Amino acid sequence: MEYIAHLSKDQQLKRLIEQHGALQLRKQKNLYLYLCYSIMSQQLSTKVATIIRKRFTDLYGGDPSPAQIVETAFEKLRAIGLSNAKVNYIQNVARFEIEKGMNHQKLSAMSNEEVIEYLTQIKGVGRWTTEMLLMFALRREDVFALDDLGLQQAVIKLYDLKHRKKKIMLNRISKISEQWSPYRTYASMYLWKWKDNSPITAKKNGKGK
Repeated sequence: MEYIAHLSKDQQLKRLIEQHGALQLRKQKNLYLYLCYSIMSQQLSTKVATIIRKRFTDLYGGDPSPAQIVETAFEKLRAIGLSNAKVNYIQNVARFEIEKGMNHQKLSAMSNEEVIEYLTQIKGVGRWTTEMLLMFALRREDVFALDDLGLQQAVIKLYDLKHRKKKIMLNRISKISEQWSPYRTYASMYLWKWKDNSPITAKKNGKGK
């Protein structure tokens, strides 16, 4: 695989690749649902997120349409364990899907930054959430979520970076990640695996969005 050959030029990453083997990215069919589930799971353990997702789908007898989500009473969604903010954010995503759309055909014509700019119009969807969608729903191979705390910690530890000023540290991390292009998504996946910090429960600087 091309990405393995490219990333293996980095001796630190090569160790992780040898440890975990080949990885795969898969596209997700319904992007609005991916965003909804991502919002639901933020700042929760994988176990709790799975329980809430099941309660959500049980409300509808499967994956709901955007219209069904919008039409669901606020308190009904609160009752499955979602916060007020998350209920609002999920319904915002559903309304955006109805009004503007976010299917594969529409987003495939956009660059990564254009997708981020487009989807972060939705209140409750930030850059980090959109970067996760680019990676794990759109299967974009060259995404690095610089604000992801798990990735920051992994790079700092793996490359033994030392600096007290955050801005300088982030610049160093960014420079290191540039050498992994055009396969920064795969590099990120190896770093998360190494840190045992799944993107599902990873946080943007301690926050979900």
